[in-house]
Amino acid sequence: MNLEIPVRTSSSRYSAYVGRDILSEALETSLSNHPTDKLFVLIDENVFKHHWSRIKPVLHSTGGTVQHMKIPEGEKSKSLESYSGMLDFLLNNGVRRNTPLIVIGGGVTGDVGGFAAATALRGLPLIHIPTTLLAMVDSSIGGKTGINHEAGKNLIGAFYQSAAVIADTLFLDTLPEREWINGLSEVLKYGAIKDRKIFGMAEMFLDQGFKSADVSVLNELISTCIKIKAEIVEQDEFEGGIRAYLNFGHTFAHALEKACHYDTISHGEAVFLGMLAAKKLSELTGSFFTEDYLNKFRSLYTYRVSKERLSLEELTQFMHSDKKRTGKDINFVLLEKWQHPVLKAVNDTQLIHQAWAVALDELEP
Repeated sequence: MNLEIPVRTSSSRYSAYVGRDILSEALETSLSNHPTDKLFVLIDENVFKHHWSRIKPVLHSTGGTVQHMKIPEGEKSKSLESYSGMLDFLLNNGVRRNTPLIVIGGGVTGDVGGFAAATALRGLPLIHIPTTLLAMVDSSIGGKTGINHEAGKNLIGAFYQSAAVIADTLFLDTLPEREWINGLSEVLKYGAIKDRKIFGMAEMFLDQGFKSADVSVLNELISTCIKIKAEIVEQDEFEGGIRAYLNFGHTFAHALEKACHYDTISHGEAVFLGMLAAKKLSELTGSFFTEDYLNKFRSLYTYRVSKERLSLEELTQFMHSDKKRTGKDINFVLLEKWQHPVLKAVNDTQLIHQAWAVALDELEP
């Protein structure tokens, strides 16, 4: 199955391609719109180790010279220092404004590589090749790029749309289970805010495990998530309204990640806990749920942080520094019911602490 999904925004139109072993064909199609004698590649170091022997011939088949830079894994690469190194790589090696920058990796590589593409020479053609489930369904779509600051996550960045996104699910064959879990959280988010059939499709991970997931169902699941995000971004490219719904659970998650110094909890683990907390806060502010679609997936998550090392006061304080806050209240994406997200400003610290308690109870004592 090879699917092409249009992504249309006020500033750009491009395609996201989804399928297994589609890299060569999709890259040839994508580069046909950007003829050049040179390609620059930013690639995650683990993806390089596992897949460069397959990627390299595809890149060289374009006929141009190829220069690559390996990006260390982990949030530490979303730093000013790493970003500066990427700019040095591009500018010192003769990049031109029509030179495509191909970014290959997960969410971290995509975010910082996308920011480099957005700012080098005021914008280079950017081709995303996401290699994790999280990057395929979420971070590679919609044009958000950025790096972290000591004050918080993703506080420096830009909206910059890709020229193409190529989600070749063959890359997922070498994905560690913990990275599958990271992506699963974003998948479940789409089920919560938009389409409950996603929960049913995601149950294959409970029944079959991640490595044995049915290829056709996996492609459909990824495509469904991309379509949802593309539809939302089309209506609200710069997050002035409904695009904020894509942050369901993330206000809690970003605070939790910061409290753990972006180390002992992954983004996906934090998002799952954040969704549990957001669902509870939804209930505390008047919503009612007859079913709990998230509960069945709790068994897939394990955590390396204990709740004893976390402070409710500190977590709530970190939420106040979230970049999306515009007033004295904390803005949350909550649910009126499943598939019906709503933005609410909440300033009742007691309610927020009660919501946090549901998430923290998932952690080992």
